[in-house]
Amino acid sequence: MSKGPGLFSDIGKKARDLLNKDYISDQKLSISTYSDTGVALTSTAVKKGGLSTGDVGAQYKYKNTLIDVKVDTGSNISTTLTLNDIAPSTKTIASLKFPDYSSGKLEVQYYHHHAAFSTAVGLKQSPVVDLSVTLGTPTFVIGAEASYETAGGKLAKYTAGISVTKPDSCAAIILGDKGDTIKASYIHHLDELKKTAAVGEITRRFSTNENTFTVGGSYAVDNLTTAKLKLNNHGKLGALLQHEVIPKSLLTISSEFDTKALEKTPRFGVALALKP
Repeated sequence: MSKGPGLFSDIGKKARDLLNKDYISDQKLSISTYSDTGVALTSTAVKKGGLSTGDVGAQYKYKNTLIDVKVDTGSNISTTLTLNDIAPSTKTIASLKFPDYSSGKLEVQYYHHHAAFSTAVGLKQSPVVDLSVTLGTPTFVIGAEASYETAGGKLAKYTAGISVTKPDSCAAIILGDKGDTIKASYIHHLDELKKTAAVGEITRRFSTNENTFTVGGSYAVDNLTTAKLKLNNHGKLGALLQHEVIPKSLLTISSEFDTKALEKTPRFGVALALKP
């Protein structure tokens, strides 16, 4: 476990990842290489429906500095600069996208043994300011986050959360959408290596009296293969199979079915990530 409570975005992250991470509905190929100078190059091609897109990214790390540049087929250039420990226990992240300069953002994160703080400011004339803070320990965390619109002088969103973590389980409750939604999740690992787990998540939206309940799990078939499954009360069934074809290279196949409308065509996705 980490030495501090982590950022607010970490609350409930383990359950979210098990239920959502790697589930795809398109075709994706990613190839990574490393140059002699230490630059990591990644080329990605994605086909979604009848539309194909791609990008090329370069990442270079020097001491406490990480530079990430990405160019896509839409002539957009994204640059991210990450600086660790400019001040003790801090991380500074600056991002800029060309030609959309208004999407730039500057974020500062601060970590302490019993607290974590993050603030992000958009790089434009009337920016949105994001703030988050957590208090606690690696096993018990309480926190909140908010977004303030300087142009209108009002809060765009505010969220509060709490989580309890044990070596083999984690429970979290998040109150979001300005108090309109409450989400509770619980994940339990069934083995010491945490490759097999079960998860449950329930979301309640007060304005519509709507409840969404999702259960899922992951199972390590062997050292190279993992299977995942999820089902919600609306009848959406998702399945995923991930296999390490060669060391560090993953083949992922996923699908989603509507069990209440089996006449609909299921959604399928395939992703192949090749790394040296």
